Amino acid sequence: CRGWRMCVSGCPYKKIYYNWQTGKAEKCIFCYPRIEAGQPTVCSETCVGRIRYLGVVLYDADRIGEAASVENEKDLYQAQLDIFLNPNDPAVIEQARKDGIPEAWLEGARNSPVYKMAIDWKVALPLHPEYRTLPMVWYVPPLSPITAAANAGQIGSNGELPDFSQMRIPVEYLANLLTAGDTAPVIRALERMLAMRAYQRGKHVEGVENLQVLQQTGLSVAQVEEMYHVMAIANYEDRFVIPTSHREYAENAFDLRGGCGFSFGNGCSEGGTDTSLF
Repeated sequence: CRGWRMCVSGCPYKKIYYNWQTGKAEKCIFCYPRIEAGQPTVCSETCVGRIRYLGVVLYDADRIGEAASVENEKDLYQAQLDIFLNPNDPAVIEQARKDGIPEAWLEGARNSPVYKMAIDWKVALPLHPEYRTLPMVWYVPPLSPITAAANAGQIGSNGELPDFSQMRIPVEYLANLLTAGDTAPVIRALERMLAMRAYQRGKHVEGVENLQVLQQTGLSVAQVEEMYHVMAIANYEDRFVIPTSHREYAENAFDLRGGCGFSFGNGCSEGGTDTSLF
């Protein structure tokens, strides 16, 4: 980093932090040395609320360009979901083994909490899909404003879940952040989390299994029980499913040390550059 700060204005997520003391820009590197060793990132491990999850997701790399070039911005979220692969599909497992994916990574993908929340239950959503960068850090929309509205008596016509369409916030605001303005996926995620809370409350407090609230959201009892385990009482090994890296598959960069400088064009093969820095 030379402190030019072009990344500050260029970052579509506005997440660049410029340290005025050191004169350098700082941003998340996903703690890659820890990830390679099978350890979670520091922010995840130190999170007091235990609301961060790490896991493996398999995807079709050949379809990235297709997913990122969808014409309608509201279709980008579903397009990104379509390139993810089911780690329990025998055809996917067979192809992954042919491509040299280690068994530990396949096992990690099958137990991944990220896959469950983003693809199976669809309660986690990507940040600003309209920027077409296909982000792989997903966010679960907050439930507290919805719960407060439900407790205040703003219950929908069905009598179980609140009418999300009548609320000004957070549905439209969250949709602009997470689904390029499409409110349907946000409402579905909020409905499913509120249904899980209502079902578990009825089961543990009132002693009644409220199956009606599950039918409204398209969830089964097994899915709700797994959601409750992962999102409420998950242990360390349930939240962080990180297989270690295989260094035998990594490219040996020893011969590039000291020979690859700050250059443009075709990289490090020649010392000259056609690009001026000033």
